[in-house]
Amino acid sequence: MADLSGESGIIVIKIGSSTLVNASGGVDRDFIADLCAQVVSLRRQGLKVVIVSSGAAAAGMERLGFASRPSDIPSLQACAACGQAALTEVYAAVLAQHGIPCGQVLLTRRDVVDREGYLNARNTLERLLDLGVVPVVNENDTVSVAEFAFGDNDMLGAIVATLIGADLYVIMSDIDGLYDANPATNPTAKLISRVERIDADVMRMAGGSGSAVGTGGMTTKLVAARALLAAGITTVICQGRKANVLAEVVGGKSVGTRFEPPAGSSHESPRKFWIGLAEVPQGTLTLDEGACAAVVKRGASVLPVGVIATDGTYAAGDVVNVITPDGSLIGRGTVRYSSDEMVRVRGLKLDVIARFMPEKEGQPAIHRDELLVF
Repeated sequence: MADLSGESGIIVIKIGSSTLVNASGGVDRDFIADLCAQVVSLRRQGLKVVIVSSGAAAAGMERLGFASRPSDIPSLQACAACGQAALTEVYAAVLAQHGIPCGQVLLTRRDVVDREGYLNARNTLERLLDLGVVPVVNENDTVSVAEFAFGDNDMLGAIVATLIGADLYVIMSDIDGLYDANPATNPTAKLISRVERIDADVMRMAGGSGSAVGTGGMTTKLVAARALLAAGITTVICQGRKANVLAEVVGGKSVGTRFEPPAGSSHESPRKFWIGLAEVPQGTLTLDEGACAAVVKRGASVLPVGVIATDGTYAAGDVVNVITPDGSLIGRGTVRYSSDEMVRVRGLKLDVIARFMPEKEGQPAIHRDELLVF
């Protein structure tokens, strides 16, 4: 059947707004009916499916009579409120025809940043799956502002996939996958069928958002796929409207771009993904080349001596990005110094720091156990 590398039998499917709406800007009910039929087929194979669905704002625009996407936050949130109800109604009606219940789960970053909230969300999703429900997950855009730039739900889908230990994350998009150049402007652009490592060269292949109804582009999809590679979860970006695309993806056929970790590669812990994906970074640490190599290749903690620059205002215990001298993101973790303290200790060895900050004796900038390396 499937070439899934894990044992959970769970697939998370994310549908982008541009895939979900029709030419007139409304919800494409025929597409949802076909999608649900594919989901039913997967369930008959013994798989559990979670749908992360964008499109609430677009559905709300249709219901409220907006001709184009509003630019002000209150109107967007009003569209989301009406659209979430509209979307759930469509999914629930179609799935009910197959005798399958549908459950709506609305999340914001606040729901998963808190450890208790993170565990509650996981328990709810797992229980829904145990009860035979297809959860339909979306951001709760009616109460969230910053999350409108969350990446067209790409990262939300990645968080859900790590939350419940999925085997596969499928991003159903309006594009075929990752190309080595922009296919809209370069007729010789080639589709990349498989990626095992997302480095700066791969990230440079990504362009911006090309949709009037969505908020994310290829960059957000690569960021999500990069995180899941570290988790050992396969991600596939594919053309969502291709016939029977889910069966082909699950069957291991060459469809779209498959981001799959090399066999035998080590995986980061679930706690690190809670730190690295759910938390909002409050600052940035720039490491020198030696420190980057120690962190990435040897599994070291981030030491103050390897920090060459600090940006942002943060407290000890906040999450910060960790980048290379050229600005490439290599990880994210919980810092043990405030930003003011980091200005004083960066570039210094631990024994030197202990002389004037004895309370920090032996403390790395970020301990490896609290660092998610992409």
